[in-house]
Amino acid sequence: MRQAGFVLVGGRSSRMGRDKALLPWRGTTLAQHVARVVQEATTPVALIGDPSRYSHLGYPVHADDSPGNGPAGGIATALAISKAEWSLIVGCDMPFITAQPLRMLLRKAAETDRKCVVPAGPSGPEPLCAVYHRDCLETLKKAIAESRLRMRDFVRELPALLVTGIDPKSFANLNTPEDFEAFTRAWTIPHSTI
Repeated sequence: MRQAGFVLVGGRSSRMGRDKALLPWRGTTLAQHVARVVQEATTPVALIGDPSRYSHLGYPVHADDSPGNGPAGGIATALAISKAEWSLIVGCDMPFITAQPLRMLLRKAAETDRKCVVPAGPSGPEPLCAVYHRDCLETLKKAIAESRLRMRDFVRELPALLVTGIDPKSFANLNTPEDFEAFTRAWTIPHSTI
């Protein structure tokens, strides 16, 4: 299998005050919405998080092998269980992500000799919406063992292929109740600028 998709749902959501993955979004939950978008780009798709919390969402759920290590632990878990050469990893809190940029990242992965393909947004690399080769796993495990958990630093070290030209709105993520309110309002307004 050449490609697989994973959605990270195991975050603490401390600033949101409630589980971001289970927020209502477009008639479903945010996690299900993101998983469906990922599924438009590649299959199979699975969630990385607590199976007892997310198994009702309709996707396979795998527990994080190293909880407490943030997204780095979730990505390492995905790479460890993936049967694919390349794994598309997306955070569950990107409501405006679409399949088109995800497909583009997967195409770039098929053409590069780098081990990671990451979109570059206005604030830098977006490692929670990226494609990782299975060969990244050992390097990522080493980084986790050394408590180097910042994924932006990790993808710079690899080094990753940085992809520009993707609408930065695709990577806008929800962190606070105010974000959620603004995103919900923007979704209901035609031709929103968010």
